[in-house]
Amino acid sequence: MSSRPGLFIATAGAAKRPLGVGKPSRSLRGAKAARIVRALCDSSRSWGVRELAQQTRTDPGYVSRIIDLLESEALIDRGARRQPIRAVNWEGLIRRWADDYSVFEANETSSYLAPRGLQAVADTLRQSKFGYAITGSYAASKRAPITVPRLLTMYADDPARLAETVGLREADQGINVLLLRPFDPVVYERTWESEGLRYAAAPQIAVDLSSGSGREPSEAEALLAWMKDNESAWRI
Repeated sequence: MSSRPGLFIATAGAAKRPLGVGKPSRSLRGAKAARIVRALCDSSRSWGVRELAQQTRTDPGYVSRIIDLLESEALIDRGARRQPIRAVNWEGLIRRWADDYSVFEANETSSYLAPRGLQAVADTLRQSKFGYAITGSYAASKRAPITVPRLLTMYADDPARLAETVGLREADQGINVLLLRPFDPVVYERTWESEGLRYAAAPQIAVDLSSGSGREPSEAEALLAWMKDNESAWRI
């Protein structure tokens, strides 16, 4: 037996993970994920990781993890690893996003009564210069009407001021208007106008309805069907 002790070597790993390396993402919750999903749904172009990161104001490492998640669930197709995204299952992606997103949890929500009805609110909005985008049932009815909408849901930069301007009253009952302070400016991307009113992009409306209550999921299905039949009308 040797009289001398053996050689012991102690090492320590880096305090931080290398850039771009991290745990794989398992969720589409949050503003950064929403921007990535919206970009992939809104545009049929081929996306590289860095291009998508620049477009969504997100770091490439996070984008890469989200892409890995979407690829593992067969929602995108790259052909080969590290190649640009060449195809997106946008309908499946919206449904997957709805699993992790709730319109009323993600956004600060306030409820109101429009005493003179929704038409009076719409007429006032046409004359206003507020930052807003209509979503939910009212917006879906412009593309895929099922029934006459009785609830107006919209994103607004300053909900309290908008409510005062269009004559809304805060309410717990008889609610016919919901104002959402946006979780992220992405809700204003690719808005469209009809009859002087501004609406959120179709994928945003669809996910908002999918995560809603009552008949809203059924309205989401009708909107998704319209989107499949009219892809060129909303997707670039």
